[in-house]
Amino acid sequence: MMRRTRLAYLPFVLPLLALAEFLTFVSVAHAIGFVWALLALIGCTVAGLSLLRSEGIRAFRSFQEAATAGRPPAVEVTNSLIGLGGALLLAVPGFLTALVGVVLLLPPGRFLARRMVERFTERRLGGAAASDLFGPRKVRVHRGAPMDEPVVVVVPDDMPRTTAAAIEGEIVR
Repeated sequence: MMRRTRLAYLPFVLPLLALAEFLTFVSVAHAIGFVWALLALIGCTVAGLSLLRSEGIRAFRSFQEAATAGRPPAVEVTNSLIGLGGALLLAVPGFLTALVGVVLLLPPGRFLARRMVERFTERRLGGAAASDLFGPRKVRVHRGAPMDEPVVVVVPDDMPRTTAAAIEGEIVR
């Protein structure tokens, strides 16, 4: 059985998005007037275009800082790419895309989107690769939990060496 990718649905989703954007614009224009709706749309697009530049510069600087500090830069890169995506959605004319763009630009939305990207990466690449990209993963090993294979937990040096019911650390294979 051949597996369909999500890109195969793109020709069906884009016309639906365009229709939804058109209907949203008509509703907003009906509520506040055509000229005000058009000005709001132009304002969102201009704000998105200006944010694209600043988010791009910020992305490049945060990547450079992480690389010079020797940290895995994926957290900064992911955060910056989400900001760039939000700015791009804000720059695309339309109220629905602007709303999603603003949500991605705000810290709670950016945090949730970054967590979703990290989880997606963990599922696709595995925990070891995600740990290399995003830094050590926080795990909890509970005593008495059934395990098929032994797990080696590296405990940080600053953690006291006591026998606890749960140990937080990094899984090393």
